Amino acid sequence: MGEKTQVIVVGGGASGLAAAIAAAENGAAVTLLEQNENPGRKICVTGNGRCNLTNRDMRPDVFRGQHPEFVEEILAQFTLEDTLTFFEKLGVAFTERNGWLYPRSNQAKCIPELLILKARALKVKIKTREHAESVSWENGRWKVQTSGWTYEGNKVILANGSKASQVPGSDGSGYELAANLGHHIIHPLPALTGLRCKGNIFSAWAGVRTDAKVTLLIDGKRFVEESGEVQLTDYGISGIPVFQLSSYAIRALDEGKKVTLSVNFLPEHTKASLQEYLKKRQEICPYQSAAELLLGLLPDKLIKMFRKQKKDLCDTIMSYELEVKDSSGFEQAQVCSGGVDTSQVNPETLESVLHKGLYFAGELLDIDGPCGGYNLQWAWSSGVVAGRSSAKENL
Repeated sequence: MGEKTQVIVVGGGASGLAAAIAAAENGAAVTLLEQNENPGRKICVTGNGRCNLTNRDMRPDVFRGQHPEFVEEILAQFTLEDTLTFFEKLGVAFTERNGWLYPRSNQAKCIPELLILKARALKVKIKTREHAESVSWENGRWKVQTSGWTYEGNKVILANGSKASQVPGSDGSGYELAANLGHHIIHPLPALTGLRCKGNIFSAWAGVRTDAKVTLLIDGKRFVEESGEVQLTDYGISGIPVFQLSSYAIRALDEGKKVTLSVNFLPEHTKASLQEYLKKRQEICPYQSAAELLLGLLPDKLIKMFRKQKKDLCDTIMSYELEVKDSSGFEQAQVCSGGVDTSQVNPETLESVLHKGLYFAGELLDIDGPCGGYNLQWAWSSGVVAGRSSAKENL
């Protein structure tokens, strides 16, 4: 029996833990380096603390990046069904909401706990409070330098995430490690986040939650639209429909384009049907003013704002325009768009095309998905594929 392949995994988040487990299951001797006190801290805040593990509707075409087709082979190698089996073998029972899958406990913290238990059972060496300062290839070995030690191995998997999240250590240092090894980095920007808008009226509607359809316009052209519950904030607008289109909006802003949102606060109506509704209501309730006709139809804070608009009332309600000026920042973002350019990564093994024995997984790559468990599925699939590839392939 030959000596085990030594794999160093940099980053103990979702993709790093998956990579460590997969590499160990395939016979490698694995060391996982995590800069926080405990691995998996970002997993604990996903899904509003419930951990949206994956989605029944796992389609490759929902993912984004400069080369979104990159995900296809990876998701085919570790599918939704493989993911469910993987977690069932760890002891996870599932609950489902509209196809979004969560642990039955509704506690995200159980997921890193179970992943760590599995990794330890496979003899993965988990080294915490270890921040990778450099990664280099020297004398036929990969070396990962931290402040206190130099770790050596045959293979390295960079899985140290992005700048998104309030979790300490989400500093984007993986981009620098990859760039120092010659990899091109697509400018990282916040994604799945609220959008700051121009104007000083937002304190008047802050706190309102209401169903709406949000259309994103880039340089005046309709780009994409999303529907669902929006949250109106003191800086602009948030909520899942806004999160879903935020990646495109922020990238367009970064490119110097004009970004506008058109919000339809009564998407179940056409303009004609809304006019007819208000006309009939006026006939039934002739004592109600134009603003009072909206009571029971829209939140009162919105009615007060709409009453001050010069535009036609129905137009205001059905196409309320907001000019976007910024995101809510990396700290408020759930993920990043951008990252390591996937054209420099093998789409079947996740090995660098520049350096043999160097692999990537998770959010460090220029791949991101919408809300609904897609980003965690990418973490599980890419982590497992990188882990398997690193253990199986010889230098």
